[in-house]
Amino acid sequence: MHLDVMELRDFYYRTGLGRAVQRAVRGQMLSLWPSAAGMTVAGYGFAQPLLRPYLGQARRVIGLMPAQQGVMPWPAGMPNVSVLCEEGRWPLNAGSVDRLVLLHGLETSDHQTYVLREAHRVLADGGRALFVVPNRRGLWAQRDATPFGQGRTYSLGQIEALVRGYDFVPERHLAALYAPPAGRGFWLRTSDFWEGVG
Repeated sequence: MHLDVMELRDFYYRTGLGRAVQRAVRGQMLSLWPSAAGMTVAGYGFAQPLLRPYLGQARRVIGLMPAQQGVMPWPAGMPNVSVLCEEGRWPLNAGSVDRLVLLHGLETSDHQTYVLREAHRVLADGGRALFVVPNRRGLWAQRDATPFGQGRTYSLGQIEALVRGYDFVPERHLAALYAPPAGRGFWLRTSDFWEGVG
């Protein structure tokens, strides 16, 4: 059920809609974690579009990509920080990650249990995890042409219950992607406006 890394790359880096998604979701993430100075930041799934702001400030940035999805070198023009891994075996020490972002890693997983166990294992004491998942009622989950229209969808209660089952303590939830998933025209030109209104 994993998405292909080349399709994800093409969506996020080669389409206006993908760039709008990056801005919207990254903006919400940065409202939670404006700085990661001196921290180890990791992303699982296809979290690379969200990790870029931390490259210059974090002690270490790591992009974990599941084997079923495939891997690509990232970031362009800089030393590679992407690594291919199995869902249940991340090449990180226990307690080594201060900030963990999952994007297209949980909803498409073949074994959610493995992913959540590994996420919990690698987080340091006081570490934080951000789970970016498709909203069951959202327009984006209804559109197969975007990565958010693939895999499982979640209500707020479902995702909170799921992560609590693996000893995570939900602190906040935020929403993004208020503009319709339209790749051109009025909706794409005004996507930043809709995010602000939302």
